[in-house]
Amino acid sequence: MNITFDIETVPSQQPGILAEFAAAVTAPAKYSKPESIAEWLRDNRDAEAESAWLKTSFDGGLGQIVCIGFAIDDAAPICYAADDLSAAAERKVIEDFFSALHCAHPGNSGTRPCLIGHNSNAFDIPFIWKRSMVQRIKPPIWFPRDPKPWGDSTFDTMTAWAGTKDRISMDRLCRILGIEGKGDISGADVWPLVKAGKVSEVAEYCKGDVERTRAIFRRMTFS
Repeated sequence: MNITFDIETVPSQQPGILAEFAAAVTAPAKYSKPESIAEWLRDNRDAEAESAWLKTSFDGGLGQIVCIGFAIDDAAPICYAADDLSAAAERKVIEDFFSALHCAHPGNSGTRPCLIGHNSNAFDIPFIWKRSMVQRIKPPIWFPRDPKPWGDSTFDTMTAWAGTKDRISMDRLCRILGIEGKGDISGADVWPLVKAGKVSEVAEYCKGDVERTRAIFRRMTFS
């Protein structure tokens, strides 16, 4: 069984997190005079804090999952998306995803599915694990904990093309292989869309990434 999947994440929604980042901002070492440091902080503190906060969308300890899209074998992709930005909404997304995985493969047959994603071994799977621990949600027994490129429990299309020491974007790989790319929306648009209340558009984008990843996988495996 092959399960192609993708997640979309947003920055931390913890109360006071932006203020914490702002308090941690320091001026570059080249500024030594108190008045110069104060001026730099006045001009740059907010922007530096926001930049650091936005990066928490890549941090499974702070960021949140806003939707998970997946497709089992040849079935059409489906997506579980959060109704809002609460911890409870994220928890439901993860629980629904794990429930669907368990129904598809209870884990009592002596086999395990192959999870297929793009940069999934380094990002999606670890992020899901971290959010599961934060939310106290137990993954299916067969869900890979620390997948290796040579294992058969996962297939990472980025690693399969670029190796373990290089990277390639999904969009670029699609262009190389003659597969339709992402179009007008990219990962950078996820948070602005979510903030604007357009989670349904993010869900459709996520399902599109699942389709693209599956097409790449099929090309790579000549299947």
